[in-house]
Amino acid sequence: QIARVFVSEFPIQAKPLSLWLASISFPLHLLRFLPSTSLSTAMPKHYRPPGKKKEGNAARYITRTQAVKYLQVSLSLFRKLCILKGVFPREPKKKVKGNHHTYYHMKDIMFLRHEPLLEKFRDIRAYDKKVKKALSKKHRDLAERLLTRKPTYTLDMLIRERYPKFIDALRDLDDCLSMVHLFAALPAIEREKIQVKRIHHCRRLSHEWQAYISRNHKLRKTFISVKGIYYQAEVDGQKITWLTPHALQQVLPEDVDYNIMLTFLEFYETLLAFVNFKLYHSINVKYPPILDPRLEALAADLYALSRYLDANSKAPAVESQAVSTSGSEQVEVQPKGTELDESELRLAQLQHQLPSNEPGALMHLVEDAVGEDEDDEETRECKTLFRNMKFFLSREVPRESLLFVIPAFGGVVSWEGEGAPFNESDQSITHQIVDRPIQGHRFLSREYVQPQWVYDCVNARIILPVEEYMVGRVPPPHLSPFVDHEAEGYVPEYAETIKRLQAAARKEVLPMPGMGNEDLDDPQNLLVEGIINRAEAIEAAEKKRKMSILQKQYHDELKMELQGVQFSSVSNVNKQKSAEDAEAKEESLPDMQQIVEDSANMSKVVMSRKKRKLYEAMQIGKERKRAHVDLLKNRKKKIEETKKSE
Repeated sequence: QIARVFVSEFPIQAKPLSLWLASISFPLHLLRFLPSTSLSTAMPKHYRPPGKKKEGNAARYITRTQAVKYLQVSLSLFRKLCILKGVFPREPKKKVKGNHHTYYHMKDIMFLRHEPLLEKFRDIRAYDKKVKKALSKKHRDLAERLLTRKPTYTLDMLIRERYPKFIDALRDLDDCLSMVHLFAALPAIEREKIQVKRIHHCRRLSHEWQAYISRNHKLRKTFISVKGIYYQAEVDGQKITWLTPHALQQVLPEDVDYNIMLTFLEFYETLLAFVNFKLYHSINVKYPPILDPRLEALAADLYALSRYLDANSKAPAVESQAVSTSGSEQVEVQPKGTELDESELRLAQLQHQLPSNEPGALMHLVEDAVGEDEDDEETRECKTLFRNMKFFLSREVPRESLLFVIPAFGGVVSWEGEGAPFNESDQSITHQIVDRPIQGHRFLSREYVQPQWVYDCVNARIILPVEEYMVGRVPPPHLSPFVDHEAEGYVPEYAETIKRLQAAARKEVLPMPGMGNEDLDDPQNLLVEGIINRAEAIEAAEKKRKMSILQKQYHDELKMELQGVQFSSVSNVNKQKSAEDAEAKEESLPDMQQIVEDSANMSKVVMSRKKRKLYEAMQIGKERKRAHVDLLKNRKKKIEETKKSE
């Protein structure tokens, strides 16, 4: 009774039982008289006593607010550290603090806590406060002295930490190249902290990358879209795809956080510089390259880099020959003249090795390159696509893109303007790239084509006919090389034309028009696998039957010619035999639809529920794909009908 009265007068729902016992003096032996409901409400379900460690997701994950407080940094600095170190938010299975929080792994936060850059950023922040204080007190001289001694930092250790091997850096280069090429085309805006120096640096890095790809013929695919121009190169077995914007005036949207983009750019600039350094040294070329100041002033950086690569790739071969021929003589006769500085010697070598700016001296990238035995078959094919061809670019075409693509496939190119290797009046020009319907003066010794012809030739790896790409005509559709048309189920008409041109160039024999590779296979197997539908399977079986009849008839005629039998005497017999064989084959042909239904039902019977649902989802995807293909075919038929009616 005493216990019941005490509980009714002093409710314990608001406090834990341990705190309640500590606050009152009550005999412990009377606890057994307390109601069980009071004890359960006193101890929460997930109560953790003070001093006990957290367990589970509460210990493994931490919210962003908690991480910022733990590191004692601002939110912007925390974002910058996460971007530079490669730390990303996580999605725990059980979100302890709720679904509206961003979670990070505790190991990642500890990883950031011991980062040397964190202390460097704190020093820079303290130094900025000193400069601000000096400026507020009108101490201009002190502020200038402080600015000259401002602490700086580099990201070299982060690159080595995140990419221990060179192949790892190549795998992560897609976004890096797209970002650098984007900022190389942006205007300088002080309001968004986009400086001119940074844009020039991005432009220099992008041209260095393009010069290496063009010099070593590593470009594989290219595609022009509304977003920009897509390129794909293959370096050390890794396919690298990036996007470059069109050479137009860029409009910066206001809903983009440029501070985050500049942080990514800061890391990507260092990464691309490391990659370029490694690639240039792999071909025995010093990095960073020294460019011709005259060409650099004329905005011909890519051409100047190509000349630098061409000159420096010949230098190691000449030096090795000199060492091998007169090895002992050079040891005995040593010059006693003055020793030049390394920079002066480098400039002197550059002056002697740079080729003269004359016709035919542009980007002789095929000569004195790496031996052909070291290149794979695809690289050798890319080297010789535009061999013995000279291109001239008019001023309305995308000059930088064509200066990158044409030499990558073995061509020689020039443009309209100062610094060009040869003029428009050169009689050795084979193709002139124009994009205007009216030309002032036309040369009969060259072809006038649109820029799309170059990109289509690169993707097809053959020289396409120029009739469809003449000036003033609507060019054929520009097909993407990144799409597998056969896997999609619909092959455009121009893709079939290119395929036949490729087969003719390789001297291959393709199936007759209207027949595909599936006609040579068993239609029953193709129908069961879901590659073709029932109507196509029946049509393929009929074609296969007719082909077998014609093939047998052809072999019989060859036998008769060898035996000397007249064709007229036995033609009726052969016709009767072929008719009988056809009837027998028609009778032997099974009901394709019934076979497919039986096989599908039998396979579904032995499936589990999970696999059956997965199989049904696959069939729905195939039906959607077929519906999309049928829609494209119907559109094509309507377009052909309208053309015939016109």
